[in-house]
Amino acid sequence: MSRTPSNMLPLGTIASSFNLLNTVTNTFSNLQDSKGNNGTVIMFISNHCPFVKHINAEISRLAKDYTEKGIGFVAICSNDIKNYPQDAPHLMKQLAQEENFTFPYFYDETQKTATDYDAACTPDFYLFNADLKLAYHGQLDDSRPGNGIPVTGSDLRNALKALLLGNPINSNQKPSIGCNIKWINH
Repeated sequence: MSRTPSNMLPLGTIASSFNLLNTVTNTFSNLQDSKGNNGTVIMFISNHCPFVKHINAEISRLAKDYTEKGIGFVAICSNDIKNYPQDAPHLMKQLAQEENFTFPYFYDETQKTATDYDAACTPDFYLFNADLKLAYHGQLDDSRPGNGIPVTGSDLRNALKALLLGNPINSNQKPSIGCNIKWINH
């Protein structure tokens, strides 16, 4: 199991726009359609990564807890489906239904969105404020498959709480760790 850290995009970076296939509804949608009034969480995830499987229930809970507080949630899979067919759009839809995702699960076929966000791994979490400026980029929490630490979402939850209260978010942000994004070989 690879342990790839996320690239640390500078805080304050403006969220890149996208127009991607929402595998749940089979329609194309963009960032403006998904953003929250108070902030937006963008997650790069995948179906097959054990690091993501380990936290799927928590990201589903997180979205349910914070959507009503004006936070939008977006999940994106950018993996090469030719070499990783378990990440194909129809299986993304199936996973979203099984995990009770209440947010869009987008397929980034060209991998342009992953490149725009400098995404490196799954999972990879980005929290943008109401103006779509990056306020947090890091791990969900310290839990990893097999390390015995409970999945709580504490790092991202603390960032969300601070954002909603108008308090500064701790700038000492730990990178996420997970499977590398499966890039298409050109």
